[in-house]
Amino acid sequence: MTTTDKRLWVHQAVKKIEADFNRSSDTHLIKLDLPSCHGIDLYFKDETTHPTGSLKHRLARSLFLYGLCNGWIAQDTPIIESSSGSTAISEAYFARLLGLKFIAVVPRTTARKKLAQIEFYGGECHLVDPKDIYDESKRLAHALNGHYMDQFTYAERATDWRGNNNIAQSIFSQMALEPHPDPEWVVASAGTGGTSATIGRFIRYEMMCSSATKLCIVDPENSVFYDFYHSGDKKLTSAVGSRIEGIGRPRVEPSFVPSVVDRMIRIPDAASIAASHLLEELLGRKCGASTGTNLCGAFHLMSEMKAQGEKGSIVTLICDSGERYLETYYNESWLKEKGLDTEPHLKNLKKFMETGKFNVES
Repeated sequence: MTTTDKRLWVHQAVKKIEADFNRSSDTHLIKLDLPSCHGIDLYFKDETTHPTGSLKHRLARSLFLYGLCNGWIAQDTPIIESSSGSTAISEAYFARLLGLKFIAVVPRTTARKKLAQIEFYGGECHLVDPKDIYDESKRLAHALNGHYMDQFTYAERATDWRGNNNIAQSIFSQMALEPHPDPEWVVASAGTGGTSATIGRFIRYEMMCSSATKLCIVDPENSVFYDFYHSGDKKLTSAVGSRIEGIGRPRVEPSFVPSVVDRMIRIPDAASIAASHLLEELLGRKCGASTGTNLCGAFHLMSEMKAQGEKGSIVTLICDSGERYLETYYNESWLKEKGLDTEPHLKNLKKFMETGKFNVES
């Protein structure tokens, strides 16, 4: 294949991805009314409406465009990614769109529903111990002469944080006609750190100096991001991986940028799962536990705002559907096996619904 042919294939590949984007409408912004916090409005950016059903669809599209335009992905390049599921599902979708082989290196503990979805889009699942996902991905890429996407390194730089309909730009555009258009807080959780970097940078780049919008990142148990944020120690590691799939990491990932984060809150895993169960009552559908983590952070901040007599708005994210976790977060036997008692946290969350008072540690 000549250089001209290679360039033509890349051009056509980019055009296919852009055409796919053009066929997709924006994701919805859902308002949840909570009478206990009158004057403090809560919104959910619903990322489940992407073609592959999660927030990671945006990241996968950006990573493919980044790899193509850097000359790392060619017509017959196998794509390898280390992922706990949702990123791999989305990348498998785009690999199939371009006719490329895709292999996901995933932890053995990944929900089977996610593995099935990777395979639905033509991807292969390579199961390893959680600690081995990085090295095994690199090894496979080298052995197959492929490209290791490495979302944990490139997430923060592959997305155009200045605009181009990224998630931050979409949120602020959709908030424009709301009573409090500039949120007091945007609440998100970190897996790669790409979403937090995009939102934090966009707030600083685009918003006027009068805007008080701040970014709060919520972190699950067994993740080092919270401790890194407070200590600055990049060498921090955890011997145990996060039980909240898609967020929390056992090491400090290169794409996590603490300087764009205004605050971090650690959320107990049982509280995250309890909050995802509560959301089913509030929204009429199941959400993943990472969305529950986000909700706990939002409730905590709303409680503080109410106590201080403040009014305003908070925006958080629905990351993916709970239908992917029927065997885990929505399975009583699994919860019992893991020692996760959600009942006290569910009571605490419902108490907030009545009183507007919330203690995230309860």
